[in-house]
Amino acid sequence: MGKNIMNLLVYRIHDGELKHFASKYFRGCLIDIGCGTKPYKELLEPYITKHIGVDSENTLHDKSKIDIFGTAYQIPVEDSSFDCAICTAVLEHLEEPELALRECHRVLESRGVAIYSVPFIWHLHEEPRDFYRFSKYGLQYLFEKTGFEVLELKALSGFWVTFGQLLVYNLYRIDRGLLRWLRIIDAVAILIQAFFYGLERIDKTEQWTWMYMVVAQKKHEIK
Repeated sequence: MGKNIMNLLVYRIHDGELKHFASKYFRGCLIDIGCGTKPYKELLEPYITKHIGVDSENTLHDKSKIDIFGTAYQIPVEDSSFDCAICTAVLEHLEEPELALRECHRVLESRGVAIYSVPFIWHLHEEPRDFYRFSKYGLQYLFEKTGFEVLELKALSGFWVTFGQLLVYNLYRIDRGLLRWLRIIDAVAILIQAFFYGLERIDKTEQWTWMYMVVAQKKHEIK
C-alpha cells in the first residue's frame, strides 16, 4: 500500500497530463517504448486502435505484457510502422538518449507524434542504470537534433510538489517496525502531499519541476 500512497500525487499529475495530450494528439497504432507492464493501456485505449509494447528480454519486470522484445535503440520493425509513440520515465535510464530518440523517429510515420515524460529533479532510482536528468533546454535540443518538432513541453510541477514528494520518499526510509504496523508514514505521506499540492496552486515555480512531459512530432527524415 505504501508504494501507491508514496507516489499518489505525482502519478495523478502525470497521468492527467498524459491523458490530456493523448486525447489531443494520438491516433492509430501506438508503440510503447519500455512498456514494462503497460500501466497506461486502459488510459490510452480510447485514443488508439492498437497498443504495441516493446521492452528488453532481460527486464526484471513481468514480461507478459510485452509484444516485441527489443531495446530503445533497436526496435525490430520496419521504418514508419507506427502512428504514435509513448515513452515514460525511460530516457534517463539509457546511456545514449540521442540514439533512442533517433530510433523512435525511425519507427514513426511522417508527422507521427511521440509523448515522453522525463525527470529533472529526482532522486537516484533503479541503480546503477540511472544516467541523466534533463532540463527543458536540453530536451528541446535533443528532440530537434533528432528530427522532431517539439509541439509542447510542459513542467509537471513547481517547487512545492517536487519538495513534498522528495520529503515523502525520504520519510519512507524509516518506515519499519511499529511505524509500518501502525501505517503512520502512510497517513503522514497523504497529509504532506495534500498540503504541498495546496501550496503549489498558490505558487508554481516551474524551474523546480520534478518532471517534464514532451510532445514531439516527426518533422522530416534524417540521416
